[in-house]
Amino acid sequence: MKMTIDWRISVLYLCCMFIKAADKKDRATGKIYRYYKLCESYRIGDKTRHRTILVLGKLDEIQSDTDKKLLADRIEQYLAGSNALFSLDIPPHIDTLAKQFTSQIKRKGLANHSLVDPAVSTSRQKQKKDIQRVDLSSMEMEDVREIGIEWLCKQTLERLELREFLEGLGWSRFQVDMALIHIISRAAFPYSEHKTAQWIKDNSAVAELFNRDPSGINRFRLYRASMKLYQEKEGIEKFLSSTTNELFDIEDKIILYDLTNTYFEGRKVGSKVARFGVSKEKRKDAKIVALALVVNVAGFVKYSHIYRGNIADCKTLEETLEGLSLSTSTTGRKPVVVIDAGIATEDNLRMLRSKQYQYICVSRTRLKEYTLSATGMVHLQDKREQSIDVSWVENDQDNDQYVYVRSHMKAVKESSMNDHFCDRYEEELDNVARAIHKKGGTKRYGKVMERIGRIKERYPTANKHYEIEVKQQDDITTEVTWKRKPIPANSKPGEGVYFIRTSLPLKDEKLVWDIYNTIRQIEEAFRVLKTDLSLRPVYHKEDPHTIAHLFLGIIAYTVVHTIRHKLKNHSIHHDWRNIVRIMNTQKAGTITMKRADGKRLNVRVCSRPIAEVEKIYDTMDYKQMPFYRKKFVFPESRNA
Repeated sequence: MKMTIDWRISVLYLCCMFIKAADKKDRATGKIYRYYKLCESYRIGDKTRHRTILVLGKLDEIQSDTDKKLLADRIEQYLAGSNALFSLDIPPHIDTLAKQFTSQIKRKGLANHSLVDPAVSTSRQKQKKDIQRVDLSSMEMEDVREIGIEWLCKQTLERLELREFLEGLGWSRFQVDMALIHIISRAAFPYSEHKTAQWIKDNSAVAELFNRDPSGINRFRLYRASMKLYQEKEGIEKFLSSTTNELFDIEDKIILYDLTNTYFEGRKVGSKVARFGVSKEKRKDAKIVALALVVNVAGFVKYSHIYRGNIADCKTLEETLEGLSLSTSTTGRKPVVVIDAGIATEDNLRMLRSKQYQYICVSRTRLKEYTLSATGMVHLQDKREQSIDVSWVENDQDNDQYVYVRSHMKAVKESSMNDHFCDRYEEELDNVARAIHKKGGTKRYGKVMERIGRIKERYPTANKHYEIEVKQQDDITTEVTWKRKPIPANSKPGEGVYFIRTSLPLKDEKLVWDIYNTIRQIEEAFRVLKTDLSLRPVYHKEDPHTIAHLFLGIIAYTVVHTIRHKLKNHSIHHDWRNIVRIMNTQKAGTITMKRADGKRLNVRVCSRPIAEVEKIYDTMDYKQMPFYRKKFVFPESRNA
């Protein structure tokens, strides 16, 4: 008995429950009401984490903070399997509530396994054995469906508490289920609503996890679910932003902003957002739509906005920041904005300063007159272990500070590109030179000079390395020659060099480079959205469906990134497609067999996870099985 008491006391020092207040706004009435959540604080290594265990509701029966603390302590005692381990003077109404909430937690399997009585974990082994005589030759397996990735995403949505948020908006249980099923489907099987409905009916157990009939889910219900989610875009983004910050103890001290675009298949006649523009995928034949994202340094989306496809990147920053204003955590000051060179125009930088935002960006222009800091160059390595040299720059151009950056790999790449451009440049000049000796070729001096001018325009980088001589006689070109200028041995071409510009009053060039380098997070977010979640291309014909489709992908990205972020924190660096592949090894199926009495016995079982799947569940602190077995007995078959 002494060992059991010592074990429980040690666990209670590791985990501590408390009740937390939260506010929600009824969009229909505008009324704000308060509800309470039972949360758990626990330590992993030297870091403290919080997780929500159960939503308790309004708790009208309890008024004081002291009573709420007593309620949390009493629930914690009951979960530890002791009624008298600590003798507390608990009022009867608090004790009654504690028993009710404890029962809900155990029934739903929401408690941390370390707080539950060890006897509970073995209770399943002590169940009465169910021994029946069956005909093994009649055994068959049917209705086999994927359940691993669906179960992983469902538990993540529970951790994000999206169901409680949507129900707080007045959504029915059916509407919430359809929305969550659609989000999970987008993460696990990112295809059209038509194909998704077929996948739910034939391949996936996602409907079963919500006790829904898969045959009742069609593309029209999925369309309505995504449209309804988009109607609550502002509230959902703000809610998920604060929830992910709370889950991972993140403060939005730095935000990253960038744009991408995705193209349409189809003519998109009459669309207000689909326009011809500069496509990231080089699809000049297709109209595009622009997606602006603001993410924090952990990669979680804080705000998103859809722009027409032909808008310039630099024209979107101010409007997006205005929409972002209420979507970040309160840190006592405005966050540092990290942007790339395409957005960092002088007008945008003045706007940021006027709104009292600090910023870090790549300078749009290369400094010509500058002096490197007397402290010398600092040698760094990026995440790919490639060499980076950084140094402060003494510059009187403006009030901002500049950091000189030279990437050795970037220099190699630029050098290779220059060689490629020079080869193409010489090839085109050679075509001009041959044409003057061919029948019907371009020989007139003016036309030849016009062709050479176009070549110079196409290859400005290569042109500066060449001297071209054109000879003529009676307005007819007789010879075109060129030679490459020698590069002095002591010159520095500046390949691989760029400048980081910042308004921060810092003198730590490594810190500035590290902050700017976080922009890789938003690049990764775009890659996951467009590739793993298939936001590219868009097939929807109507603008509302297009926008709802993109927003559904952003919600699914939050689920995906919550999983990947937690796994990365524990050194599991799978990409999302690999996680889907691994989790799909867990299946649900029905084993059917004939009993000795002729009746048909059906047993619905979930396969045990393989080692890799089990590792993912354990890292996420999730249950490994949505169910163990469900048994059904049917009357004797007529054909028996």
